[in-house]
Amino acid sequence: MITTARLRHIAQINPGTPAFDKLDAGDDVTFLPMEAVWPDSRLDLSRRRTKKSVITGYTRFQDGDILVPKITPTFQASRAVLIGGLHSGVGAGSTELHVVRPGKSIDPRYLLYLFHTHSFLKLGEAEMYGVAGQQRVPDDFLRDFPVPLLSLAEQRRIADFLDAETARINLMSQLRRSQLGTLEERYVTAISEVTTPGISTARPRSTTWPWLPEDLATVRLGYLARVQSGVTVHGARAKDPEDAVFPYLRVANVQGERLDLTEIKKITLPRSMAIRSMLQPGDVVMTEANGNPDNLGRGAVWHGQVANMVHQNHVFAIRVDRDKLVPDYLSALLATTHGRRYFRFTSTQVGIATTSSSKVLDFPVPVRTLSQQRDMVGEYEALRSATDRTRSALAHQLDLLEERRRSLITAAVTGQFDVTTASGRNVTEGVAV
Repeated sequence: MITTARLRHIAQINPGTPAFDKLDAGDDVTFLPMEAVWPDSRLDLSRRRTKKSVITGYTRFQDGDILVPKITPTFQASRAVLIGGLHSGVGAGSTELHVVRPGKSIDPRYLLYLFHTHSFLKLGEAEMYGVAGQQRVPDDFLRDFPVPLLSLAEQRRIADFLDAETARINLMSQLRRSQLGTLEERYVTAISEVTTPGISTARPRSTTWPWLPEDLATVRLGYLARVQSGVTVHGARAKDPEDAVFPYLRVANVQGERLDLTEIKKITLPRSMAIRSMLQPGDVVMTEANGNPDNLGRGAVWHGQVANMVHQNHVFAIRVDRDKLVPDYLSALLATTHGRRYFRFTSTQVGIATTSSSKVLDFPVPVRTLSQQRDMVGEYEALRSATDRTRSALAHQLDLLEERRRSLITAAVTGQFDVTTASGRNVTEGVAV
């Protein structure tokens, strides 16, 4: 039976970083927000900040440390990373990171693989504390986590084996992600050719709003629709005799051309206020801000899936004149090269890309008859359906590869097979690709 030692006896948990303290206030260090923390080649170390700008309110670390995200769902996503190549050898980042500094008796790569095992992730999830959506893994869990006491030579053999095997799996995952990117590009091109033929090669009409073909007649969306304002979500609203509980559509529910209604939250409002912000079937909903400028402006059609649904003020509800505009035609246009270019070009960039109701109403809509619009919607929906099926298949393969990767790591680290005898044969066989 393999004996174990608590992690705190072989590594430092959230230690100080003397190398950071030795830097001058104006020296640059690597900066790691949570969105930049990804395993393997996806780790982004390109950001820089001065020491004085991160001296308080940030987690500090140095080359050779392992960063373990503490908050849900990032922890469960197994995004722990071994850090190396930091500018000045030190960095600062999100306070939602635990720092583990391996001691001399533990190989850093072996320890990192331990943090990717099923047992570590399941045990950590069980120890989380806090409210739903903001739960965190305590540092006591890390300090008390049992680590198998193997010789350094054996640890390195396991790490070398897993380096080689996970590299094969990672390569297959990269290929699948590349395919997803290519699929998205082809999808946008295809639906653009359906609704605005030739737009990709169109000469600019002007310097204020470019990229539309000169012979394409358009009309301002404001002549065909209006934008309904939503409710402000806060806890300071005074009680009212008309108060009632209503479901409301949040920014998180609006996912580009589709709606994610798996979690519907509720809000208490006066009935009169709710009626002014209630969605109707046929409304096109879109968010006013997005971290990715290419996704800003994409909208989904509300079909009345939930009764008496109001919408948040950060979600636009575009109500079209059905005698002039088909809602699904507008949704298709927003997803095309035309729609994405318009909102990227007109967006305001302050941390994230944002737009406004006036810019939404200024959106140029190509003039089509209702019959032409419906025909285009039919082609658009066929393309979207085919793309969704392919996207789902690729995403499923990525899930299988990740599960295979985690199972392989767990089996190797916990001694379920001998890595010495396993080396030299393809243990990734059987992975669906």
